[in-house]
Amino acid sequence: QVQLVESGGGVVKSGGSLKLSCAASGFTFGADTMDWVRQPPGKEREFVARIYWNSRTTAYADSVKGRFTISRDNAKNMLYLQMNSLKPEDTAVYFCNRSPPLGYWGQGTQVTVSS
Repeated sequence: QVQLVESGGGVVKSGGSLKLSCAASGFTFGADTMDWVRQPPGKEREFVARIYWNSRTTAYADSVKGRFTISRDNAKNMLYLQMNSLKPEDTAVYFCNRSPPLGYWGQGTQVTVSS
């Protein structure tokens, strides 16, 4: 069965860094495009970053470009998001999923950035 388990969130001060991880199983992770999305408090989910199966192509939301880096390890079925220069507006629950998304979402990982 499909599983997506996000981890690595926490509370950090503005300007700090965090690295999120996503353990994926139950689908063809190594052949699929993967996304990180986030849901800020009281708002809808929004796209953050995308990586194609071979890691050669990535894409980022304008709001995180230059600060966040998406990566993957297909041998380990792992997806990562390195987040640097964090801002209070990055506060959200972060989720990973296939692009287009599977009919299943993990629990997400909370990132809180204090000013």
